[in-house]
Amino acid sequence: MSARRRDSQSTAAARAGRRAELLATAAEVFASRGYAATTVREVADAADILGGSLYYHFDSKEAMVDEILSVFLADMWSAYDKVIASGLGVRETFEALITESFRCIERYRPAVVIYQNESKHLATIPRFSYLVDTQRRFREMWLSVLDRGVTDGILRADLDTGLIYRFIRDTVWLAASWYRSDGPLPAEEIARQYIAMVLEGILTT
Repeated sequence: MSARRRDSQSTAAARAGRRAELLATAAEVFASRGYAATTVREVADAADILGGSLYYHFDSKEAMVDEILSVFLADMWSAYDKVIASGLGVRETFEALITESFRCIERYRPAVVIYQNESKHLATIPRFSYLVDTQRRFREMWLSVLDRGVTDGILRADLDTGLIYRFIRDTVWLAASWYRSDGPLPAEEIARQYIAMVLEGILTT
């Protein structure tokens, strides 16, 4: 490999690393202050760079939050798709989906907070139309699992699966507002306890 090519790859890697650092900082700022209320200057200040320097990496605040959400959602769906494709039983699928959700919260807590707080507004912008698709896909995935559980006699038939879905969605993902990676319980232990609490109420036995 030529010296020029090595230098080019090194520069590209450094730029990618710096871009990732800036996105992590932006995610924390958007999550704590709110996307609409945060200016590019505030993100730059948090990253300890000049405002104009931020535009070297991103052309707008919108571009930053788009990448933050896209990376999180792509990883989430990759994990979910593996669970669904594994052919597990209803209970095991339920447990695996909850566990993967908490793993996502652990890896992408600021992005999850942004999604929870801002997706309704962002989904009205054409660039973020994929958020509407994600909400629909998420609901369909969970209802499919829950309805199968009722049909198979594993989950209680007297409970509305739409209501169970909303309960799961809200109780799991709102955990991002208080979860801390340095807290007393790791993400997988929190997932285990959530699973125990929820299944206690919806299993037939």
